[in-house]
Amino acid sequence: MAGIFDLFNSIKKEQELPTGAPGMVIAFLGNPGNEYSRTRHNAGFMCAEYLEESKKLKIDRFKFRSLTAETVLGGKKVLLMKPQTFMNLSGEAVREAVAFYKLDPEKQLLTVYDDISLDVGRLRIREKGSDGGHNGIKNIIYQLGTDVFPRIKIGVGKPPAGFPLVEWVLGRIPKEEQERFFDALKRASAAIETIASGSLVEAMNRYNGA
Repeated sequence: MAGIFDLFNSIKKEQELPTGAPGMVIAFLGNPGNEYSRTRHNAGFMCAEYLEESKKLKIDRFKFRSLTAETVLGGKKVLLMKPQTFMNLSGEAVREAVAFYKLDPEKQLLTVYDDISLDVGRLRIREKGSDGGHNGIKNIIYQLGTDVFPRIKIGVGKPPAGFPLVEWVLGRIPKEEQERFFDALKRASAAIETIASGSLVEAMNRYNGA
């Protein structure tokens, strides 16, 4: 019986959130609506959904023009957010959250999104950088006035020559690539926890190029 009570208490402890405001915002980028579900451009949203399943939580509280949830990752209380502004205005939602909690984007913001310059299933973690042609990141940089914030890029592959870019990013991951892609979501989720714990460099060393 003691073992059962110990298990119950450990589960209860995991579910209890520390008091106080989140010390980090993790923004998963994508477009709301069923027509965009499971598309390449929604890699960020799919990573959030993987976390929902693996951590048994729901990102469903509407705040900062986003679906949000507070949880503990890497020993830190964090706010998970899926902006509902559509991709190109993601920065408006992110700026609201960062400003509300008075966070420093350089250390207390993490963005997760798709990258066509990476092969399907590859990850790239960076401390800072340009938007790389990604409109969601472009808007975040514009709204925050800085490009110095960490990000996890999830590879979705380049379109074939002559294939319209918009059609590509709004297309779904083909069956033959799904295993690699969903494995990348698993690794990205692990990287998020490492970064939340304060170990960005460790996450870069461990998961970059994986």
